[in-house]
Amino acid sequence: PMSLGKNIALPVQKISEREPTMLRALEFSVPRDQAIEFGRVRLRVTWDDLPFPSVDAPVALFFGAGTLYNRDDREYLVKAFPMNVRYDTNRIPRIELIGNGTTDLTGIRWNARYHPLKGPPDHVAYFHATYRDHPSPEPGNDLVLLDTREIESGGDWSGNFIGTSWIFSHRAALNTLEGDPRFFFDDSQTPQAQGTGTEEWGGGGDYWGGHNMTLPFAGHPVGARSEKEAKNDEDKIESAYRFLLADLMPFGKRAIIRLEHGGENQSLEHYETVDELKIGDPESEKAHRYVSPDASEPYAITSRYEWGVDTLNGKEVFPARTDVGRKTTGESEFTLKLAPDNFGVLLRRKLDYSFPNQRAEVYIADLRAAGSWKLAGIWYLAGANTCVYSNPKEELGGTQHIVQTSNRRFRDDEFILPRDLTRGRSAIRVRVKFTPVKTPLFPGQPLPELAWSEIRYDAYCWVMPQARANR
Repeated sequence: PMSLGKNIALPVQKISEREPTMLRALEFSVPRDQAIEFGRVRLRVTWDDLPFPSVDAPVALFFGAGTLYNRDDREYLVKAFPMNVRYDTNRIPRIELIGNGTTDLTGIRWNARYHPLKGPPDHVAYFHATYRDHPSPEPGNDLVLLDTREIESGGDWSGNFIGTSWIFSHRAALNTLEGDPRFFFDDSQTPQAQGTGTEEWGGGGDYWGGHNMTLPFAGHPVGARSEKEAKNDEDKIESAYRFLLADLMPFGKRAIIRLEHGGENQSLEHYETVDELKIGDPESEKAHRYVSPDASEPYAITSRYEWGVDTLNGKEVFPARTDVGRKTTGESEFTLKLAPDNFGVLLRRKLDYSFPNQRAEVYIADLRAAGSWKLAGIWYLAGANTCVYSNPKEELGGTQHIVQTSNRRFRDDEFILPRDLTRGRSAIRVRVKFTPVKTPLFPGQPLPELAWSEIRYDAYCWVMPQARANR
């Protein structure tokens, strides 16, 4: 038989009327000759009495493979840290599972291991796996693999993004992997993380050399090197996985996981897988007691964020938009409302990225104690939308200083306010003191204009989620 194992740590409210428990492992076993069909069965998991399933995905993708076709008769099709797919002749299954109703699957067994949940229920989280099918990707637009505001009951979510398992071709095409993965958390319009290509996200530069591989946190377990080398249609299914168990990506409100299909979103491959201060607004500035004596008058900026290509095949994909902000070479002060039970605050700033190397000291004061300023740290954003491009024809050719300026001036940047400066406070006073970095773009290049840019500030408070009551 073939066995699949997935090591996870999930809270389960009750198993056989027991106390709250942690599910530690979920295993399935199925006869080898039924592996491919079993991989197409959808696995659904619904925690407690929630109205929607938290896991709803094809078995093969859930366990890190686009298909359970084993071209080379390997013992391990997937040998990852959180999961594995193993072809074994001696393993004995234990508990029956029902088939998907479209194919006569028999001899399927399952096993679950769990132990008592000790500790506060709101210190753990439910495991979710969301499946998306993109049979006809739209040119110019990223594939949305996950938007937590559009799953299950919608609304705000907090948690950690832990990885993806995805199919990127059904015809053994590897060049669609040039697309970049982009991760947006808590309504940021600038990706907090962005890769250089889908194959690197799956742990394999240069398309893994066309070979299959499976490692603890990344892999390309199935798919022939080319359509010509594929043994059958199942062998044309290309998939990969990437898991972030050692470096989770946390979010407190919303997560959007996007993926370019091709280098310019042109591939047609079948993919499966609190308080706001608006600078320049008189009412918002007054409500937040915004003061910046050296700031410029509000000025309009027409630009874009750092997303995909602006135009594709003559069609504008991401039109430019206009916003209003200020720039200053001095200090800015403003007040922000907080949730008193916070465990720290994420302060996000929308800015004009045409000003390079923006650096400022950030101070926090309690509104009840005037003048009690405490340094929270240095807010620094390196670079700008102007850069140096150097690509000499010879490998050891002289450095070129070709200055290029992007039309992407909008950027969101973040600064963490520590808990000891925010806990128990319903509002704080923030002081931002510009401290410029006078570094030219390259030696001999004149210094550009230096300033601190402010378009909008948003405060996000970290709070403990409310756990469902035990029954």
